[in-house]
Amino acid sequence: MNEDLTAVAWESVDDDGVTDAEVTMDSSRPPADEYPIGGPAAALAARVRAGTITPADVTADALARIASENRKINAFTVVRAERARAEARELAARQDLDELPLAGVPVAVKQNIAVTGESTLAGSAATSTEPASADHPVVARLRAAGAIVVGLTAMPELGLWASTDSPGCVTRNPRDVGRSTGGSSGGAAAAVAAGLVPIAHGNDGLGSIRVPAAACGVFGIKPGRHVVPAQIGADSWAGLAENGVLATTVSDAALALSVLAGRSDLAELRKPQRLRIGLAVAPPSRVVRMDRHWTAAGGGARGGAGRRGRGPGGGAGPAGGPGLRTPA
Repeated sequence: MNEDLTAVAWESVDDDGVTDAEVTMDSSRPPADEYPIGGPAAALAARVRAGTITPADVTADALARIASENRKINAFTVVRAERARAEARELAARQDLDELPLAGVPVAVKQNIAVTGESTLAGSAATSTEPASADHPVVARLRAAGAIVVGLTAMPELGLWASTDSPGCVTRNPRDVGRSTGGSSGGAAAAVAAGLVPIAHGNDGLGSIRVPAAACGVFGIKPGRHVVPAQIGADSWAGLAENGVLATTVSDAALALSVLAGRSDLAELRKPQRLRIGLAVAPPSRVVRMDRHWTAAGGGARGGAGRRGRGPGGGAGPAGGPGLRTPA
C-alpha cells in the first residue's frame, strides 16, 4: 500500500510555513546520519554484495530516515514503504545479487516518469491518477541493477517552474529551510541533500537538475542527447529534456549514470584534465540587455580564472557561440 506523505507535510505547515523549531537542521552534515546504515551508494552496494548487510536492512533504514525527516522538507510526495520492502525481499533472492552495481541501494524517482503501480502526476492535480502499468526504461534499468525505488519526489506543476512548489506543498532546502531547492527536480535534490537517499533520478530541460543541485549543494548531471532514454512527456520538451541523476558524490553520480545509460564505462572516473571555461557575458541577441552587474562580475571572474589558469589546473580559454566572449 502506498504511503502518501503529502498530507503529513500539509499538517506540518501553517499559513506562514513551518516554524523554525520544527525544521532546524544542521547544514554541516546530513540531518539523518544518526541512522546505522548510510553513506555513498557505491559503498552500500558493495556491502550488500559482500553479504554484510541485506537489501531489507538498507531499505528499512532509508524508510526510517524518510519517516523522520521528510515532513520537514517535503522531498517526497509518495513513499513506497510496503512495496519497497517487498522488492527488497525479492532482490535478496536474486542469484546475481553479488554482481549488481546498485545492489540494495535506495533511490528516488521524480514523479514525471512511470513507476509501475504509481500515478505519474508531474506535480499537478490536473493529471491522470491512473497507475502506470509498466516502468519507464530508466526505472527498469535502475531495478535491473539492484536499486530499490523507495519513493517519488516532488516537483512543481508540470515541471514549469524553477522552484518546487506543488499543490498544497512547498519543498524546502535541507541546508536552510528558509531557502528554495530550485526546480524542477527540487524534491530529488532535497532528498539527496538531506541524506534520505544517496542518489535520485531527475530530469533537465533548461536547468531542472543543475539548478536544484547547485541550490542544495549536491552533484547533478544532465547527460547529452541519446545517452539515456528520455521519453519525458509528449516530446521531451521538444528534445531539450534528458533524464539524469543527483548524488552526494561524483563517483555515485557516475555509477548511477552508467546504469541509466546501460554503459559500464561511464562509471569509470578519470583524472581531471585542464579546465577551460566559457563565460557568457554578452547578450544572446540584440533585443536582450544584459544586467551591468552580471557583466562586471563576469569580467572579474575572467581575470581570476585567467590568473588561476596559469598553473596545471586549467583556466579560462576561448569560447565560441552567440554571447560568448573570449576571456582576457
